[in-house]
Amino acid sequence: MSKVQKNSIVIKDLFKSYDGKANENVIQEINLEIPRGEFFILLGPSGCGKSTLLNIIAGFISKSGGDFFIQNKEVRGPGKERAMVFQQPDAALFPWLNVRENVEFGLKMQKVSKVERNSISDKYLRLVGLSDHEKKLPEELSGGMKQRVQLARVLANDPEILLMDEPFGALDAQTRRTIQQELIRIWTHTKKTIIFVTHDIQEAILLGQRIGIMSKGPGSFIEAIYDITLPYPRDITAPSFNDIYRKVQSHFEGNGMAENVVNF
Repeated sequence: MSKVQKNSIVIKDLFKSYDGKANENVIQEINLEIPRGEFFILLGPSGCGKSTLLNIIAGFISKSGGDFFIQNKEVRGPGKERAMVFQQPDAALFPWLNVRENVEFGLKMQKVSKVERNSISDKYLRLVGLSDHEKKLPEELSGGMKQRVQLARVLANDPEILLMDEPFGALDAQTRRTIQQELIRIWTHTKKTIIFVTHDIQEAILLGQRIGIMSKGPGSFIEAIYDITLPYPRDITAPSFNDIYRKVQSHFEGNGMAENVVNF
């Protein structure tokens, strides 16, 4: 294994098979290195194994073979340096706790003092724009606000790596665009490493520094990586943006996957 930057993610020849048969892998030959602080996108058609790979990185499911390292240490399960942001925030929030209590929940479990918990939750409630809603219960929030609460709670626990599994897929278009812009602002502020799963080409180009495109499943692998060097914030109407969009779209069309990705 080559020497890598501290806190980077290194995956070598990773595969996953649910029945133990190598010729029936869900994903295979995954080779990837993500440096610290990068915003990396996993893009591909539905059912290609993006979420499977993300859940292996999270430690929620085990790999069947290959190597997986974070900060040059082999990973065998979940760790506090990683945190997942799910597509459905209702599954992650406690309905009987208000916004602030949800954000502070992990800190409370770690026995962080009330004064320090309040200071940390203040910081992240401001960061996600929810300072005026701290006493509301999840049922009183919109979908976008719930997703902000989930993000604030994850950030409050200060993981090095954010894993995001199509987190904006259930939001309406306007809310989605707003939250995308907020995520870029938060990432720029925190310098966290982000691995973001989507099947939306526009979203991938809008957010990511690099885009890893997965092939059709089963037996999916990362068949191409695109470097996106456009400055932030990105303008989806700019010619340079649309040039990249057409290039990525042509990749899917050339591989018979265009019907399974989102296009605008």
